[in-house]
Formats: sequence, C-alpha cells, structure tokens
Amino acid sequence: MSVAFVFPGQGSQYVGMGRDLYETYPEARRVFDEADEILGFPLSRLCFAGPAEILNDTINAQPAILTTTVALLRVLEHKRIWKSEPEKGGGNRHGLPDVPLFVAGHSLGEYCSLAATRSLDFRTLLLLARERGRLMRDAGQYRPGGMAAILGLKAKIVDELCQEASQGGKGIVQAANYNSPGQIVISGDKAALEEAMALAKARGALRVIPLEVSIAAHSPLMEYAAERFRLVVEAVPLKQPAIPIVANVTAAPTKEVGAIKNELMQQLTSSVRWTESVQCMIDRGVTTFIEIGPRNVLQGLIKRIDSRVQTDWVGDVNSVESLVSRLSQCSR
Repeated sequence: MSVAFVFPGQGSQYVGMGRDLYETYPEARRVFDEADEILGFPLSRLCFAGPAEILNDTINAQPAILTTTVALLRVLEHKRIWKSEPEKGGGNRHGLPDVPLFVAGHSLGEYCSLAATRSLDFRTLLLLARERGRLMRDAGQYRPGGMAAILGLKAKIVDELCQEASQGGKGIVQAANYNSPGQIVISGDKAALEEAMALAKARGALRVIPLEVSIAAHSPLMEYAAERFRLVVEAVPLKQPAIPIVANVTAAPTKEVGAIKNELMQQLTSSVRWTESVQCMIDRGVTTFIEIGPRNVLQGLIKRIDSRVQTDWVGDVNSVESLVSRLSQCSR
C-alpha cells in the first residue's frame, strides 16, 4: 500500500474524545497529562467531560483536537504501525512502509501533520494551536462574520457567485474550504455571505447550510489574526520534515521550512484546497488514506473525490485495535 496520513480540523471535536485512549494506553495518558501541565489548566478534563460550549470555543477546540491526535500518533507508533522517520530496511512488521508517502491536514489538521513529521515538538505545537485559536476568536470579535456550506454546485459557480456578492458593497465573501466536488464552504462578512447564499439557491444548489460559527475562517476577515500570528510563526524552531506535507494553500507537497512557515501564516486568510490536495496525493501514487483524529470527517470527502481509493480511520481504542488486527492479518 502507498499510504497517506490525513488529519481533520476544527469540528471533529466532541465531549468524551480521547478518554478511552487515556484509560487504555500509557502513551496517550502521557500526552494528555503533558498538555495539562503545559497549558496550566485541565484540558484533558475538558476533552473527557466538557461542557460542550467550552470545548467548542475555538481557543479550546484547537489544542484539544491537536492533543487527542498526538495521543493517537504516539499509540500507533508504539504499536509499530508507523514511524515518524524512515529506517534502513524498509517496512514494519505489519507490511506497511516505515513512513507514509505524504501527510496532510485540513486547516488545523496541518498542525497535526507537523506533529506526525516531528517538525515541531508537542509543547510548541500545543501553544501554537492555543494562540491560533485565541487570535481567531479575537478576529471574530474585531470583525464578525459567518460561514455556510454550499452543496451541489461546481467550484467555478461558487467562485463566481462569491465574487458577485462581494461587489455590492456588503463586504467580502469567498470560498473557505473546497472540501470535495459539490461541497464547498464559503466565508465572509454576514451581509455578503447572505447575498452569496441567496445566489447559490438561485443557481440551483441542492442545499445551503449556515454554520453555527461567529468567525469567518479562511477569509480576509482573519487578517487581524494573521498579522499577529505571523510574528509567532516566524519565531518557532521548525525542522525540515522527513515526510512531504501537502499544504492547504498550494495543494502541493513541500518539505521546505520556509514554505511551511509561509503556509501556516497564509492559511488563516486563504482557502483550504482539500479536493486538489487529495487529488495531488492520488496522482503521486497514494492508494490508501488513513485519517487520524477524534472523528472521521475526511473519509467521506476523500471517497467523493475518488471512490477508487481505500480509506481508514483511527480515533478511539476500538478503531486502533481494529486497524492493528486488520494489518496483522494482511501481513501474514
């Protein structure tokens, strides 16, 4: 198998995530305990018991998703499902390559990609995710906006109606996430967003779904956050990854430190080109995508992009043990 690891972003969190990992695997327990110590408050308790409205606040959701994902990565590495760096001699005891061919994350998931490639240590990544969440929340208060999902329209049509809605003096709206063919999330000023939603319905969208958020992620409304986050990203000691990271902004693989830092800074105001990112990996030989994160929100998107590829997910104890069992049978 030619494998890529992919990581979901915000929206994959839920109350109770990671609890069974914490109770079952010492490797996961150490990650959650370390996160509590680094942040100075019980993030683990928030993940395990909520309340949901506090967990869903972007300042908490982002480090919570990252922590749960890193706990999963540590468990998988302990079980020799993968290695963060290649070793001489090829594959592991399950018949998989030592490392995935590529890694990619959706929005916040890119930070999980950096964890998988050991480009940044967990402490730095956790503080980055927390600061990213804080600045995005502040940007939403500084310049409120909204987001909506458009189903059943081609990307070109969505781009055109966003451009039209942005020319009427009601503000800016643009495609935030090109998630899969026929599923695009738009983001921007509330008045322009409502205009774009109306245009989408008029152009024949199957559904137009307002999202319950008060920020306009991946749009120019995040410029307030991007300007301040740039100083933070420029200062982090990023190491060159051993595995290429397929970036959201360019939809292309890179191992260059400067390009990755630029990606993290541009990502806040730029569209997530997920459809192109997945297609890029398929074109370069990936046949199996393993999603790692609290919920399997990317599996369906990947299948809609190309139904021929194989997908899997690990996010709790049952899915971890199921993957280990299946791979063990395949390697016999």
